[in-house]
Amino acid sequence: MILSVIIVNYQVRYFLELCLYSVEKAVRGLDAEIIVVDNHSNDGSLEYLRPRFPNISFLANTVNKGFAGANNQALEQASGQYILFLNPDTILPEDIAVRCLSFLADTPRIGGLGVRMIDGGGHFLKESRRGFPTPWVGFCRLSGLSTLFPRSRHFAAYYLGHLPADKAHPAPILSGACLWVSRAILEEIGSFDEQFFLYAEDIDLSFRIEQAGYTNYYFPSATIVHFKGESTRKDGRYVRQFYYAMRQFRRKHFKRGLPAFFDLGVQGAIRLRAGIAAVAGALRQITAPGRNGTGTAGTTNGNSVCTVLRGDNREARRVKSLLEASGKRRVVEEIGQGDEVLLCEGEDFSFRESIVGLEELAKEGKEGRQIKFHAGGSGSAVGSPDRNGQGEVLIL
Repeated sequence: MILSVIIVNYQVRYFLELCLYSVEKAVRGLDAEIIVVDNHSNDGSLEYLRPRFPNISFLANTVNKGFAGANNQALEQASGQYILFLNPDTILPEDIAVRCLSFLADTPRIGGLGVRMIDGGGHFLKESRRGFPTPWVGFCRLSGLSTLFPRSRHFAAYYLGHLPADKAHPAPILSGACLWVSRAILEEIGSFDEQFFLYAEDIDLSFRIEQAGYTNYYFPSATIVHFKGESTRKDGRYVRQFYYAMRQFRRKHFKRGLPAFFDLGVQGAIRLRAGIAAVAGALRQITAPGRNGTGTAGTTNGNSVCTVLRGDNREARRVKSLLEASGKRRVVEEIGQGDEVLLCEGEDFSFRESIVGLEELAKEGKEGRQIKFHAGGSGSAVGSPDRNGQGEVLIL
């Protein structure tokens, strides 16, 4: 078998539904398998998804094993020559597997492979490629120097801001949201370190791959949508978990040999950044518009949301009838009249075209427009225009 796709799910059944539709099309024609580990969700994920995807292997955990533990659990059952670790809040284009597998096979001493990622608003995600998290790089990132000098080789090395995002190049640290690696390398160096319950496990794995003498690469010829953090809440607990993981990584790889004052400086920068993030998160909660109890977008001042449908004509007609029957949305034709745009994948409009359509809408730069994605035949549409907030689900 050439490829095993491993996805860890935690309470994002509708985002995962969209993801699985895209993954199935991305591996069509390949000798591949898809394994989903559900980390003790309580949203009915397995009951909802299993009947819809009979060819996918679902593993049900009775406790939350964390991202690293659940991925390792699936890896024990996987049989692919290459492994794709994938987040459930992603959308893949149909040609991604062929492109990435070819690049992996043709590049000598390649370690892991990461792709170009955009968020639900169509904006490039800088964490698609990152530099070595040395103490100095981490200090610049945590202290805000990388934000002040985003193109500097010396101050912005965390996100490799001095390198072009449209060219393939070595990238020491890759995102676990879409990480390709060969089984042979994982057998040599080991998989995810389970001391990292959530966050930093991808940094640790990428770092160990390069320490073993391989080179990780960023590959922009394949673009995916990563809605960002749909399995986690952007609250105080999230902030504490994220920065605790950063401290764990620092202590594991960089504690020895550091001057005491520099070590304290890094710790201080982490605490400062955590405090700033906590305050920013609280302000977002205060200023965020309300949502109804189902997590779907509500109506404004009692009026129906105006929805523009684009994509596959047959699927758009089906979705239009469902929306109009609900009475909560009014379908309009012109982009300028819409509160949201719903991109409908189908026989005549691919996931790749949906991703391109998202970027084209983002270039128009009109604020306040929601963009959602719908897979042909599915029972929902999802979107997340704010990379720092929770996404929205529209039940059809």
